[in-house]
Amino acid sequence: MEATILPIQSDYEIERGKPMPSLLHAIVQKRLIMYLGINYDGKYEFFPELTLDTPGQKSTPDIAIDEYGPIDFSQDEIKRKEPPLATIEILSPTQVLQTLLDKTNEYFSFGVKSCWVVIPALKSIYVFKAPHDYQAFTPGDTVHDPNLNIEVPIDTIFAA
Repeated sequence: MEATILPIQSDYEIERGKPMPSLLHAIVQKRLIMYLGINYDGKYEFFPELTLDTPGQKSTPDIAIDEYGPIDFSQDEIKRKEPPLATIEILSPTQVLQTLLDKTNEYFSFGVKSCWVVIPALKSIYVFKAPHDYQAFTPGDTVHDPNLNIEVPIDTIFAA
């Protein structure tokens, strides 16, 4: 019998069931939330690490985008039962890209309208408007999400 070598996972990865974010992951997440919050405040809300009650198992996108509206602070949700309008996943250095691509399918089946996959090492953002239907944006481009009518200059997110 052949021995199976399992990758060593940190306590963070084991507890949360996801790869540990890195410095670049954190920078990109912060810049996206700040840019979107400043430019689309009053139209959308931007939620970091909001757990969704997706089919199969729960998923927690790096950023969830939903319509702007009143917030009832007397009621909280541990797992969001309603789909947000969009999700943003940022590839961590120890993560497999296929995992994020699979998550986009899961999000679409949950009712999400757009899914973004961000690859920091390539300074690229892929915007999916449906499963397997995406547009790639690279340095010099302006990211455009046709389902939400959101635009983000990619060089703003990946500025040195």
